[in-house]
Amino acid sequence: QVQLVESGGGLVQAGGSLRLSCAASGITFSDYDMAWFRQAPGKQRELAAIISNGGATTYPDAVKGRFTISRDNAKNIVSLQMTSLKPEDTAVYYCRASNWKGPVYWGQGTQVTVSS
Repeated sequence: QVQLVESGGGLVQAGGSLRLSCAASGITFSDYDMAWFRQAPGKQRELAAIISNGGATTYPDAVKGRFTISRDNAKNIVSLQMTSLKPEDTAVYYCRASNWKGPVYWGQGTQVTVSS
């Protein structure tokens, strides 16, 4: 049974920082690309950051320079360090595991709210 469990969300003032974590179980973690997506109310889910199984990272322009994704293959954890947060970063943040074999797994999400 695959589980992705996010933690670390909360309420923060604009300009502040938060660190999200996603603990994975039931998969060979090192075989998977790991990503953080986010979904704001009334908007489509969008990519926030991705780290390949080899450690390569990609960020959309909206978060580049402010967000950092990292992974610990020994602990099966992927993290998202978010700095200089803006009200427009307010969303539910989801962890995703994927690879070429097919199944895509999602966590249940964690709320991040940035107040102005």
